[in-house]
Amino acid sequence: MRIDLKQPILDKNDKLAAELRQRFAQNHVFVVDLLASPGSGKTSTILATIEALRDEFNIAVIEGDIASSVDAEKIKAQGIAAVQINTGGACHLESAMLKRAVDVLDLERLDLIIIENVGNLVCPTDFDLGENIKVMILSVPEGHDKPLKYPGVFQIAEAVILNKVDTMPFFDFDQEAFNESVRQLNPQAPIFPLAATKDQGVAAWAEWLAERIRKA
Repeated sequence: MRIDLKQPILDKNDKLAAELRQRFAQNHVFVVDLLASPGSGKTSTILATIEALRDEFNIAVIEGDIASSVDAEKIKAQGIAAVQINTGGACHLESAMLKRAVDVLDLERLDLIIIENVGNLVCPTDFDLGENIKVMILSVPEGHDKPLKYPGVFQIAEAVILNKVDTMPFFDFDQEAFNESVRQLNPQAPIFPLAATKDQGVAAWAEWLAERIRKA
């Protein structure tokens, strides 16, 4: 006898995610779910994105971490609403967790919510959060072979950010091989090379995202 525990969990998650998606749509809020490994520069990318878009859009951030509120405090220091979710060991965010965070935000005053998911290239790919898009961040120090090792996260991403390109001279990173691997897995996803802490390449990524928000 085989008991499938995963599907009932996903079914419950997806039902609540659909309710969140409807709620976001009713309030005209665009939601981005950022997926990446720990240390890839998720928070620095969020801060750079906020700086590029804050004059046009009202933004809030939902931070997902196993523990601590370090990243949320960095966001709040920039005058941006931020809600911290501590999963207590879970390797991903789920729609029930997100609903509790969304309930403390004033959706009527927002245009964009950026979700920083827990640092993980596997688990978050299975869980719908009601987002408009999932975006994948990979940093140069992680290596160009990650699309081959973790294809699922690259396949579901609507855009891929290659962060820390300023460190390229110090690592054996084959950018052409990386781009080709991503194109084979996900031909439609644009790749944005950037160095978030140096404001290098951020404008192209921010404009792509802004266009998605305007159309939505």
